[in-house]
Amino acid sequence: MIKLNINGEARSVDVDADTPLLWVIRDDIGLTGTKFGCGQALCGACTVHMDGQAVRSCQTMAGDVGDAKIVTIEGLVGADASKEGKAVQAAWRALDVVQCGYCQSGQMMSAAALLTENKTPTDDDIDAAMSGNVCRCATYHRVRAAIHDAAKRLEA
Repeated sequence: MIKLNINGEARSVDVDADTPLLWVIRDDIGLTGTKFGCGQALCGACTVHMDGQAVRSCQTMAGDVGDAKIVTIEGLVGADASKEGKAVQAAWRALDVVQCGYCQSGQMMSAAALLTENKTPTDDDIDAAMSGNVCRCATYHRVRAAIHDAAKRLEA
């Protein structure tokens, strides 16, 4: 039995320690906002926060999480969302960032992690932080604009 803190809630799951966190989140806990993309930590679709840092849940083993606090997209934009999560969500809506939407939970998680560490990112900062997030619809310019918009929302 592995104990996890997911979105502020203590969870116990009966999985092997080497089970990817992605599958625990989706299959065992039932939070399906975190997506499977490549399974190799290359596309960013599975991004979650672990103690505030953006990590790829497809390559993070459940047994390695320990006491870390995990936040999924459901926790980022839910009722108890952080100010960064709320700003990112508002900016994504205002700028109509989403096209197909598959990658967007990972994009939003990476954006919120960036804004937690850097309240006024430059284009270069954004490009570096978002470089591991792949969007087949090529919404990169909208993502960058939304991150700048979210930063402005945080200033207000």
